[in-house]
Amino acid sequence: MKVKSDTKLAIFDTFKTKGNDLTGEANRQRAIIAILGSNANPAERTRTGISQRIAKKHGIAWKNIYSGIFRDLDEILLPMEIAEEDGRLPLKRGPKALQEKGIPYYHLTKKGILVALSINECKNREKLLSEFFSKSEPAEKEFEKVLSRLVKTSPIFTYSIFQKYVKAFCENKIKELLPFDLSKLQDISDESLIIQKEILSAFAKLSKQEKDEAIVFLDKIT
Repeated sequence: MKVKSDTKLAIFDTFKTKGNDLTGEANRQRAIIAILGSNANPAERTRTGISQRIAKKHGIAWKNIYSGIFRDLDEILLPMEIAEEDGRLPLKRGPKALQEKGIPYYHLTKKGILVALSINECKNREKLLSEFFSKSEPAEKEFEKVLSRLVKTSPIFTYSIFQKYVKAFCENKIKELLPFDLSKLQDISDESLIIQKEILSAFAKLSKQEKDEAIVFLDKIT
């Protein structure tokens, strides 16, 4: 049995009987988003190119997963405005009409970059974070300074915030991803965030010696 999101975005969907194991659809959508969020060249960001990159990584035939990639893009990521067409590559062979139109390749929208920040598969998230805030509205800027500073000292914690934000959207606890507003999480009960806030608040009040002792203690259990 699957634990499915309430939106079409399936990046956090898991098998209920397998703990936190992600579904095939979740892994596929994550892989597409990671490729579109990377420095992949245009040929690698077409439907075929994406299929070939994913297939090569898993040692399978790309044609076997092409239909799934096609569906994820055309029925989910494009309509949800997580990805959009970035241009077209000319074709030298094939039907004349297709040669004239070319083959589309894609990139992430601002919303797509926000989603990419929530998944571990994206390896260049610090760059994506800068890109996201370069496109942000004035109301979103209030989070830029703190998050940009935190990502350098506490990257796991910082990206966990994005994960919780996007997951809340997938579970219909947040109506819209944009504008980016972390206050939307205030009405969502999340024990891990409460614990992290408690530790951070308490740590700030400790003396230097107490902080050093706390770090030694935490080093022993993590």
